[in-house]
Amino acid sequence: MFENKVAVVTGGAKGIGRTIAEEFRKAGATVCVIDLLENDYYVGDLADKAVLEDFARKVLREHGKVDYLVNNALPLMKGIQDCSYEEFNYALRVGVTAPFYLAKLFAPHFAPGAAIVNISSSRDRMSQPQTESYTAAKGGISALTHALAVSLAGKVRVNSISPGWIDTDFAVYEGPDAVQQPAGRVGNPLDIANMVLYLCSDKAGFITGENICIDGGMTRQMIYHNDFGWTLQKG
Repeated sequence: MFENKVAVVTGGAKGIGRTIAEEFRKAGATVCVIDLLENDYYVGDLADKAVLEDFARKVLREHGKVDYLVNNALPLMKGIQDCSYEEFNYALRVGVTAPFYLAKLFAPHFAPGAAIVNISSSRDRMSQPQTESYTAAKGGISALTHALAVSLAGKVRVNSISPGWIDTDFAVYEGPDAVQQPAGRVGNPLDIANMVLYLCSDKAGFITGENICIDGGMTRQMIYHNDFGWTLQKG
């Protein structure tokens, strides 16, 4: 399906990003990864403008085009209690500015039928305490998605995915961890990678500006104290 295609995956050295990169390779694509962690293509900090420019030059020098851009890199998660001004800005640079700037750098070089998939989070619509930097970045990339979809209309389709609980080690959970989820299990990286490849394929040719939440149904579940066996216990 993806023979002779070039896929860029940020944060592709581990977890969800690694699985996305692996699935693209299995489908025949050439994959260009950028990550702070060691990988076989480019090691660098997405928060650094010069790194993004150097990475983009390398991709275009070696391949001359980009078919798919998957913005997956993980922003810092710290809350209002402990997150500094600098740390909050760093999270936004990784989670929002880098996806914007890579889209801008690659814009003249996207191939016909190109697609961008941004990895957001179900935290773009709900929160736990002390998660402000991550949550703000994920909310930002969700909004950036529909803005880019309109600006790049007719040239690049742009969609986002909001994962819920994804165990990046493919652990299988039983008991309440699994049963609480309407889908009956905790997610794994293939749940996300499969959707990424679908959104990049011609089968999704009429889908753009969309956000797809893949969370086992958790964000659709109303939870109130003493309803249906749910109880609140505050420490």
